[in-house]
Parts: sequence; C-alpha cells; structure tokens
Amino acid sequence: MPTAFGELETLVLLATLRLGEGAYGVSIRDEIRDRTGRALSRGAIYSTITRLQRRGCLASAMGEPTPVRGGRAKRYFSVTDSGLGAIRASTRAVDQMREGLDTALSDG
Repeated sequence: MPTAFGELETLVLLATLRLGEGAYGVSIRDEIRDRTGRALSRGAIYSTITRLQRRGCLASAMGEPTPVRGGRAKRYFSVTDSGLGAIRASTRAVDQMREGLDTALSDG
C-alpha cells in the first residue's frame, strides 16, 4: 500500500473523497481551488489522477453521455480501499508531526 504522497496527490485524494460520486476532473480541480485558493491547470490535475490510478489509489468509471457535453461522457473517479488506507496513514503521520506545534503554527 502506498503511503507517501506529495501535496497535490493528497489534495486530489481528499477532494475526490469529499465529492463522492460527483468526482470528475473539473469538479476535483474546482474543489481544490474553492477550499485552498490554488488554481491548478487541468493538466496538473489529470497527471496527478493518472499517477494515483497507477498506484492503485483511484479507480474510474465512465458516466452516461450528456447533451451538454456534445454527447460525450464524463470519467468519474473514486478512491480505492488501498487509496483510503494510504491517505489515512499519510494524514495520520502529518497529524502526529503537528502534535504540540499549535502555538508555533498559529497565525498570531
């Protein structure tokens, strides 16, 4: 099970979890932008998604074609069991490293 993620991989996994069944490339990018203020390119999002799929952390499935997209279907993403275990381990490690540093990390 992969456990070491970069920041962008972590953000993509967390956005995918947050979006649930509505997670596709643009919605993942928008979720990250809305929550972090980071405007990422579609290329950055899709290359990260591809890496996470290769690592077995994300799965995908095609949705139904829609007239809004000219009859094209969206590819939806979901976090796999392996990805969920890995993101839990990764966020747990960050939480453990942050422990006791609230004062040092505060804005004031």
